[in-house]
Amino acid sequence: MIEQNLILILVALPFFAALINATLNVSAHRAAAWSSGLSLGAGLLILLALMPPLTEQGILRSVVQWVPSVRLNLSFRLDWFSWSFTFLVLLIGILVVVYARFYLDKTDPVPRFYSFLMAFTGAMVGVLTSGNILMLVVFWELTSLTSFLLIGYWYQNQSARDGARMALVVTGSGGLCLLVGMLVIGQIVGSYDLDRVLGSGELITSHPLYPVALVLFLLGAFTKSAQFPFHFWLPGAMAAPTPVSSFLHSATMVKAGVFLLIRFQPALGGTDLWFWLVCGTGMATLTIGAVIGLFRHDLKGLLAYSTISHLGLITALAGMGSPLAITAAVFHIANHAIFKASLFMMAGIVDHETGTRDMRRLSGLRRLMPVTAVLAILGSAAMAGVPLLSGFLSKEMFLAETLAGYDGSLFDQALPVIATVASLFSAAYSLRLVHAVFFGPEATDLPKTPHEPPHWMRLPVELLVCLSVLIGVLPALTIEPWVNLAAGSIIGPAFEGVHIAIWHGFNTALLMSVIALGGGAALYLLTAKAIEAGPEGPPLLHRLRAQKIYERILLEGTWKIPRLVYQSIGTERLQPQIRMLMLMAVIAGLYSLWGVLQFSPVPRMHDMNPAFALMWVVGAACAAGAAVQAKYHRFAAVILLGGAGLVTCVTFAWLSAPDLAVTQLLVEIVTTVLLLLGLRWLPKRNEEIPEDKEVQAKARRLRDFIIAAFAGLGLALISYALMTRPLIPNIGDWFLRNAYYEGGGTNTVNVILVDFRAFDTFGEITVLAIVGLTVYALLRRFRPAPESAVLPAQQGPFVAEALKDYLTIPALIMRWMFPVLMLVAAYFFFRGHDLPGGGFSAGVTMAIAFLLQYIAHNVRWVESRLVVLPIRWMGFGLLIAGAAGVGAWLFGYPFLTAHARYIDVPLIGKVPAASAMIFDTGVFALVMGATVLMLIAIAHQSLRSARRREQTGEAEKDTNARKETV
Repeated sequence: MIEQNLILILVALPFFAALINATLNVSAHRAAAWSSGLSLGAGLLILLALMPPLTEQGILRSVVQWVPSVRLNLSFRLDWFSWSFTFLVLLIGILVVVYARFYLDKTDPVPRFYSFLMAFTGAMVGVLTSGNILMLVVFWELTSLTSFLLIGYWYQNQSARDGARMALVVTGSGGLCLLVGMLVIGQIVGSYDLDRVLGSGELITSHPLYPVALVLFLLGAFTKSAQFPFHFWLPGAMAAPTPVSSFLHSATMVKAGVFLLIRFQPALGGTDLWFWLVCGTGMATLTIGAVIGLFRHDLKGLLAYSTISHLGLITALAGMGSPLAITAAVFHIANHAIFKASLFMMAGIVDHETGTRDMRRLSGLRRLMPVTAVLAILGSAAMAGVPLLSGFLSKEMFLAETLAGYDGSLFDQALPVIATVASLFSAAYSLRLVHAVFFGPEATDLPKTPHEPPHWMRLPVELLVCLSVLIGVLPALTIEPWVNLAAGSIIGPAFEGVHIAIWHGFNTALLMSVIALGGGAALYLLTAKAIEAGPEGPPLLHRLRAQKIYERILLEGTWKIPRLVYQSIGTERLQPQIRMLMLMAVIAGLYSLWGVLQFSPVPRMHDMNPAFALMWVVGAACAAGAAVQAKYHRFAAVILLGGAGLVTCVTFAWLSAPDLAVTQLLVEIVTTVLLLLGLRWLPKRNEEIPEDKEVQAKARRLRDFIIAAFAGLGLALISYALMTRPLIPNIGDWFLRNAYYEGGGTNTVNVILVDFRAFDTFGEITVLAIVGLTVYALLRRFRPAPESAVLPAQQGPFVAEALKDYLTIPALIMRWMFPVLMLVAAYFFFRGHDLPGGGFSAGVTMAIAFLLQYIAHNVRWVESRLVVLPIRWMGFGLLIAGAAGVGAWLFGYPFLTAHARYIDVPLIGKVPAASAMIFDTGVFALVMGATVLMLIAIAHQSLRSARRREQTGEAEKDTNARKETV
C-alpha cells in the first residue's frame, strides 16, 4: 500500500508544483525555482525509496478506480525501464531548473515558465508510468499541449508562435493516430491494461488488423520523436528558451516516441513489417539529420538536427529488436540525454554571453570563455563518439548491431555502410561546432562582450559533462547495472545481461568507428570554408525543405479549403447560420427516426383538462405574439417570449416534474434579462423600408416560419411518440427504486446528477466554466458602436435605467430582495437531495440576487458595496467538485463515489447527509460564478458604451459652443 501511494505522489508532485507556480506573483522568480526544484528532488527521493520493493517484486503497480464499468482506471506501473527513464527525467529536470534560474531575464514571467515546465514534467512522468494504454495516450497528448506552451513561451516572437503551432499540429495529429491505434490494440487483446498488451505479442502480430494498428502506432511514435519525414517540427521548436530546448530535446518530449517503441517492441515487434518500417525509418532519419546538421549555421539548429540523427539511431535499434539492440537503445537514451542536455545549455550560455547563436559570427571564444570551451569540447566529443566518453560506448554497440544481420535483404546488408556514413557526418558536425565557435581568431562584431557565465549557470553543464566522462571511463561501475535492469524489464527473464567495457579488442565495429571519426574530421577540414559561406542545407537540396512542404501543403491547404467553403455558404449574419443548423438538425432527425417512431391511438379529447388546454393556448399565443412583435417592438417580443417560457415552466409542474419547473423558472429569468441587456447592442430598425426589400423580408419571414413550424411539429411528434409508449420497465424505474438506498436521497433527479451520473455533471460544469470564461473574454474585446443602443444615451447602462423614474419603489424592493434570495438559495441547496432543488438551482438563484442589484442600481454603485469575484467562485467550485471525487480514492472507491448516512444534529435530531453535498457545493459555486461573470461582463460593456456616448455628447456640445462663439 505504501508503494502504491508513493507512485501516486510521484506522478502528482509535478502537477502540484505547477499549480503553486501558477499562483505566484510574476516577480517571484526564486520561489518558483525552489518549488520546482524541491518537487523534482522529492520525486528522486521517492524513486530511491521504491528501489528495494522494485528489486523484490520486479514490477510495482498502483490502481485507482476511475470508471470501472468501462474498464478505464488510473493504473500506474513502475518497472526498471520506467524507473530509470523517470530518474533521468527528474535528474535533468533539476539541472534545467537551476540553469533556467540564471538564464531567464528578470523581466520574463518566470513563475509562468516554471508552471509550464512542471506541468510538462508531470505529463512525461505520466507517460512513463502509465499502466493503461488509453491513459498513456491522455498523458501523451498532454505533453504535446504543455510543450506547445513552453515552445511559445516568448509569444511576442513570431518564430516562437510558429514553432509552437507546428509542433502542436504535428505531434497532436500523431497523438490522434496513436489513440486509434491503441483502441485497435485494446480490441485485439480484449484489454487496455499494459501488462496484458505486452504479454499478447503473438495474438497481436497474427491478427488481421496488425498492420493497421502498427502503422497508426508508429505514426504517433514517429511524429513525437521527429522521425523522417516528420522531423521538420523539431528545428522550429528551437525558438523556445534554451532551458526548454535542453529539457524537451534531451530527456523528455522527443524521447517519448523512442520510449514507446522500446516499450511496445515485445508486443508489436519481431516481424518483417516492424523491422522494415522502424529500422528503415530510423536509419533514414539518422543519415538525413547528420547530413543537414553539418550545414546549419545556427548553433541550436545544428544541435536540433543532431538530436534528430541520434533519435534515428535509437529508433533503428528498436527496429532491430534483438536483446543487444534493445540494450544499446536503452544505453544510448541515457548517454544522449546527458551530453545533449549539456550541449544545449552550453549553446544557451554562448547566446546569453555573446548575444548571437550564428556560428559564422562566433569565433575564438576559448580565450574569453576557457571553461565553457572545455565543457563544449568534451560534450561534442561524446556526441561524436570519441573513446573514453559515454557516447563512444553506446555508438560502438550500435555499430556492432548493424553487423549482426537480420533478414538477409539488401537493406540489411547495407546497414553497416549507412551507419558508418551517418557516424562520419556526426563527427564532422561535432568538430564544426567546436572549431567554429571556440577556435580561430577572436570575433569582433558580437552584440556583447563575451565572458564566463555565473557559476550556478555553468554548474549543471559541469555536472553533466563529468557524468559523461565518468560513464565513459568506468561504465561497469556506473551505468551497467541500470542498463541491464532496464533492458531486462523489457526483454524478460531470459535476458542474461550485457557487460559494458571500454575495450572489446580490435573488431569490425572499432574499425567502423575509426573510419567515421577520421573521415568526419577530413570532411569538415576540406569543406569548412564552403560550409561557412554556403546556405543552411546540403548543396542542391537546401531549397527542398520539409518545413516548406509542410507549410505549402498542410497550412495553405487547411486555409484555402475553409475559405472556399466560407465563400460558398458562409455569412456573418446570425440568422442564416441558425437556419442552416436547424435544417441540418431536421434532416438528421428525419433520417434517424424515419420508420422507427410508433404512435399510439390519439387519446379522446374529453381526457384533456380544460385548464391545461387553456394554459397552452395562452403559451401558443405568447409565442406567436413574440414572432410578430419581433418586427415592431423587440422589448415586447422578449416579454412575450418569457410568457411562453413561463407556460412551459407550469407545464413541468403540472406533469409532476417540479425539479424541471424550478430550473426552467430560474433559467427563464436569467435568459430574459440577458436578452434585455443584449437589446441595447442591436442596431435601430429602419422604419422607412423600400417596397422591394419589404417583399424580400416577408418572404424570409415566411421561410423561417415554415422551417420553425416543421421543426416544432417534428419535436412534438417525437415527444408524443415517447410519452404514449406502453409503460414497460426501463432505466428510470431502476433509478426510482435505488435513489434512496444507493444514493441516500429521495429526489431522484438530483441523486442522478450528483451521484449516479456525477461524472457527466462534472464534465458539464467544466464546460460551463469554459463557456463563462469565453463569453467574458469575447466581451472584453467587443466594443459596441455608439449608435447601436436602442435606448437613448442618457438613460444609463441598463434596460431598467430607461424606466428609472418609474422604478424607485421596485429598486428599493430589489435591494431588499438580496438577503431574501440568499435564504431561498440556501433553502434550495440544503433540500436538493430529498426535495426539488439542488446546487444548480441554488447557484442560479444566488446569481439572480446579484442580478437584481445590477438592474436596480448603477454598476459602480453595486461594486462599491459588493465584492463578487466570480472567476474565483468558478475556480473554487471546480476544485471542490474535483476534490469530492478524488476524496473517494482515499477510501478505495472509484472517482466521485458518494456515501450517505444519517447524522445527529443537536436540538434537531437525525438528519440525512451525503458526501454528494460536497460535490453539489462545487456545482453551486461554479454555476453562480459563471452566471454572474457573464452578466457582469455585459454590464461593464454597457457601461463603457454609455461612457463613450457621454463623451461623444460632450464633444458635440463643445463643438456647438465654439460655433456659436465664432
